[in-house]
Amino acid sequence: MKRKTTKKLLTESFRELAEKKNINKITVNDITRNCGYSPATFYRHFKDKYDLIVWNYTQGVAEIMAQIDNSSYPWKQTLIDGANSFQENKEYLANLLIHTNGHDSFVRNMTEINYTALKEYILNSAKIGVLDEKTDMYIHLYCQGTVALSCDWILGKYKAAPSEIAEVFENSLPEPLKQYLL
Repeated sequence: MKRKTTKKLLTESFRELAEKKNINKITVNDITRNCGYSPATFYRHFKDKYDLIVWNYTQGVAEIMAQIDNSSYPWKQTLIDGANSFQENKEYLANLLIHTNGHDSFVRNMTEINYTALKEYILNSAKIGVLDEKTDMYIHLYCQGTVALSCDWILGKYKAAPSEIAEVFENSLPEPLKQYLL
């Protein structure tokens, strides 16, 4: 039996509260009271609730990206799994998109996390230490575009199924990145 870490329990508490309350209205005291921890315990693991949000999203991206190392797991499946995850967590993600802004904006963090994960994957798969600037810009552009479309989809602008979103993501992959991902 695998026990949950304190970070996971705090995250679950936050997500549970986010089902009923706007994220900008949730306090650290709310989070800790909901799961029986003290604020001091929270601050040993996270600097604030936005740090918790980033950690939680990073963990989800890492789980999906870890699958790529398996040769029977193509890039398209990564995109489908990401879109399915967004679909499953649509209300929570919409709450994050609508009720975070500025430096702690979920969109800003989502873009940076996706960019970092994709860049690390390409560096590792190509067995290189540094990317040339142009490839780095393609990764950044691709992540900005896929995050922007994901946000529009999560907020209801598009009614596409996760597989359709994944298809758009796959078809919009910049040519220079295809050698690493397809």
